[in-house]
Amino acid sequence: MTASDWRKMLKQFRNKPAIRDKVIKHNKPKERTTGIARKKCERCGRFGAMINSYGLNLCRHCFREIAEDLGFKKYS
Repeated sequence: MTASDWRKMLKQFRNKPAIRDKVIKHNKPKERTTGIARKKCERCGRFGAMINSYGLNLCRHCFREIAEDLGFKKYS
């Protein structure tokens, strides 16, 4: 079940709280503890190529776009 299906399903049970609670209990998506899907870019939401140094939590694409604004210098 994808995240979008999960949200659609909860809208259907808005007026039936008992059924909604039971559905949430048994079908809730798991919280990720390991793997590539655990960390997301805070700016664009990508999963791969993360730069977590200095608490940035950005993907490499976003980092390249805003590096100079953050105070990093490009040497090349």
